[in-house]
Amino acid sequence: MTTEVLCIGQAVVDCITRGVEDDPFGRGKTRAASITLNLGGDAVNESFVLASLGHKAGLMCAVGDDLAGRFVVNEATRRGLDTAGVSIVTGIATPVANMFVKLDGSRSSVTSAASILPGYVPSADYIRKRVREGVRIVSFASLFRAPLDQPDIVCGLIRTAHESGAIVCADTKIPTFRSMCLEDLGPVLPMIDYIFPNETEAAFLTGMSEGDDADYSKMADALLDRGICHVVIKTGEKGLYAASREGHFAVPALHVPVVDTTGAGDNMVAGFMDALLRGEDFRSCCEAGIRTAAESVQHLGATI
Repeated sequence: MTTEVLCIGQAVVDCITRGVEDDPFGRGKTRAASITLNLGGDAVNESFVLASLGHKAGLMCAVGDDLAGRFVVNEATRRGLDTAGVSIVTGIATPVANMFVKLDGSRSSVTSAASILPGYVPSADYIRKRVREGVRIVSFASLFRAPLDQPDIVCGLIRTAHESGAIVCADTKIPTFRSMCLEDLGPVLPMIDYIFPNETEAAFLTGMSEGDDADYSKMADALLDRGICHVVIKTGEKGLYAASREGHFAVPALHVPVVDTTGAGDNMVAGFMDALLRGEDFRSCCEAGIRTAAESVQHLGATI
């Protein structure tokens, strides 16, 4: 099967602790409903979900020559991913994150400086080669986080994907260890076909308010005005807000039992790209993304 989507970004091992009870017996001990190891990171999540939906997905990331890195590579191989773009780099540590999930499905996380991935730069030549070989979508799955948090590098990669003829998708993050903003990507923003910030990220990108004061229409217009072709703002339990030059619309979330929201946004993007590969229109792609996200939140971990 030809690789259809190349997902570029982070690979992370998540240690997920769910349902913490703080010192239930007064003995200085804390217990949890469950503690599990799962693979995570936006590029991994998207590629795993795409594979489960029947597509050949390629993973482009860096891991260390360590136990966590072998976990990533072995699981990616087991799930049938194209791992030719996975770099095993001596001297870096594979990022590991602590995830704390409440019984209502909400979560918080702790990451370390390992997520900087020092010295790793994704190859523009590799992107060009894979698009020539049949990749239709290049997904920048963790834009504003390493390895996609250095403006000159990111601009070069987006330009390469666009000029090679791929559809360019960008799922965004809030910067952590390096600083980058939307203005840093000014020259290549019109080369982004679809961007997928959540509400907090859209506020960061546009300088607007989130929460009760959020105006998704103005946020979307601000991103469209910078040249981005389609905007999809992930609005959590409300669903999503989408916009293009043809108009704006909202798609409500589906009401399902929520176990864990980890990776819900990545699942939404993967479901969107699945529909995009099948030739569906913008609204139908958004609806497909909502369905995939709804499936994911009913299970522990970012992917099933």
